[in-house]
Amino acid sequence: MKIFSPLYERAMRWSRHPRAPWFLGGMSFAESSFFPIPPDVMLAPMSLANPRRAWWFALLTTLTSVAGGLFGYLIGYFAFDAIEPWLRGSNHWGAYEQAVAWFDAWGFWAIFIAGFSPIPYKVFTIAAGVASMALLPFTLASFVGRGARFFLVAGLMAWGGARMEGMLRIYVDRLGWATVGLVVLGALIYKL
Repeated sequence: MKIFSPLYERAMRWSRHPRAPWFLGGMSFAESSFFPIPPDVMLAPMSLANPRRAWWFALLTTLTSVAGGLFGYLIGYFAFDAIEPWLRGSNHWGAYEQAVAWFDAWGFWAIFIAGFSPIPYKVFTIAAGVASMALLPFTLASFVGRGARFFLVAGLMAWGGARMEGMLRIYVDRLGWATVGLVVLGALIYKL
């Protein structure tokens, strides 16, 4: 069943749109403070479609993500009381409590790890504001962690270029179903 191929083709078409960098920057900013979809879903196809601009896309994503992280920090610092009921009712409350525990244990490194890994960065930006983490270390950790992640994604896609785009076009459905299988397996293992 080929459901991933049409999605891949559409993503590649959108990644070549003249306004795609604007959408990438907006998504990156929003994801760092409240939006659930990571910017990698736009950064990767954009870097794949236009490898010569991959480093520019990575820089744009990094800068707008750090700006969004600062916005998340301000939400935590000034408006946590207003969002706490929503956060408690969402599926992010456990991640928020984990972020607070990580701040107590690791501080700067908690933000760096959240910025680089698939952990919800937005939860850590808000928690940093609630904890009144010093702004300079927060910004530095965000910049290094997010930059390392986005430059790695863009670099891998640019390195693969047209050859990788062609290979993905052939195997995207198999990769998509394998990913679905891994997610289901992970969920089952987590419930055990």
